[in-house]
Amino acid sequence: MTSVTSLFSPVEADLCILTENLKTLVGARHPILYAAAEHLFGAGGKRVRPAVVLLISRATMLEEDITPRHRRLAEITEMIHTASLVHDDVVDESQVRRNAPTINSLYSNRVAVLAGDFLFGQSAWYLANLGNLEVVKLLSEVIKDMAEGEIQQGLNRFNTTTTIEAYLEKTYKKTASLIANSAKAAGILSGVPADIAENLYHYGRHLGLAFQIVDDILDFTASTEVLGKPAASDLISGHLTAPVLYSLKENPQLELLIERQFDQVNDIEQAIALVREGQGIELARELAAHHAQAAVKNLAKLRPSEPCTTLIDLADYVLSRLY
Repeated sequence: MTSVTSLFSPVEADLCILTENLKTLVGARHPILYAAAEHLFGAGGKRVRPAVVLLISRATMLEEDITPRHRRLAEITEMIHTASLVHDDVVDESQVRRNAPTINSLYSNRVAVLAGDFLFGQSAWYLANLGNLEVVKLLSEVIKDMAEGEIQQGLNRFNTTTTIEAYLEKTYKKTASLIANSAKAAGILSGVPADIAENLYHYGRHLGLAFQIVDDILDFTASTEVLGKPAASDLISGHLTAPVLYSLKENPQLELLIERQFDQVNDIEQAIALVREGQGIELARELAAHHAQAAVKNLAKLRPSEPCTTLIDLADYVLSRLY
């Protein structure tokens, strides 16, 4: 499987600049918040979201170099993503992410909430200073979507009547909205026509959905070490993802276990086994493949280039994580 590091070679230098800039942007005025941010930005994340922004920036600026505004957009995208992870870890009471202690476990929930708020605030300030109202609207929509997605997820815990459509809507808001809207924003900063900007939005939307569906499959098929967090953690928390929702249609026993919230001995182990043994994982794979293929179709109007090829390869990489 191609590593994500080698995949992003066309923007490797850009991502190195981004990592250093992120630490500078956070600033050292608040020692605990700075320490928290430094811990997050150094925690070995894949940097998929800013890489997509930088790749689209380069794919749409072939005759000239990308601008400081493109770079700042990539940094804002990663700050928003990181802020959302910090808040998610508080809500989910997570102790580990990417095989490293979470901010809430290192410090406290109070510091973690403030660290997330601080990063959201910093990203909003830098966003306003980009001086492009359309981009401000797009990224502001993302922050609203993230909050709505988290609320939807919380309200639907252990809800066995949840549909695949509702799952995809929640997944769009929590994960894909940031990739979709920042992809479109990168095109807007490059001055692309409206139809190309819309295609870039749909590329990011479908890529984000495929990425999260694959993550939800890996929650059942990968080890805790690979995941960087406990396996099947979503199911344990009552968050029903694509493999579970498909499995529910073929196994009434799984519905019973979920509705009693795994309150009996071995309930969770039995539920995990039922998901792994049924067709749910395979159907979720097909759903992820559908969205990965749809993502690539939206790149058809871009001129051929190394960054464009990488954007296509990224969709393949998302699926290859399953094998």
